[in-house]
Amino acid sequence: MSDTTTRPPGGTPTSTRPVSTGWSAGLTAFAGVVLVVAGVCEVLTGIAAVVRDTVYVATPGYVYSFDVTTWGWVHLVIGAVAALTGIGVLQGQTWARLVGIVVAALSMIANFMFLPHYPVWSLVLIALDVAVIAALVREQRATA
Repeated sequence: MSDTTTRPPGGTPTSTRPVSTGWSAGLTAFAGVVLVVAGVCEVLTGIAAVVRDTVYVATPGYVYSFDVTTWGWVHLVIGAVAALTGIGVLQGQTWARLVGIVVAALSMIANFMFLPHYPVWSLVLIALDVAVIAALVREQRATA
């Protein structure tokens, strides 16, 4: 993150303070909202898989085949952590940016492995996770 030094006309530097740009603040808010929404959707996906195994069709012979209930718990945990992290991102917590990147990456991997069970939705969540990571890794501060 860059810091700026304020300088009175013809004077010496007086203070150093971070300046946030509009684009980076908007992208961070976007990432926070998408994390919350995608997290809630993942929780709902997980609940559906845990409560009823027959909601999703298991593909025979899939390399990453686990019990659908197991996938439900995976989505439930990732979704809950993503939603809570999204709230942290919206509050401007620094830790939430890093955790958001990690959670979005884990969500991408989980949804890739869940593709045979729910292909279109998995691809949508993978795309949202890519957008979240792109928004969170951008430089948040700019020089004045």
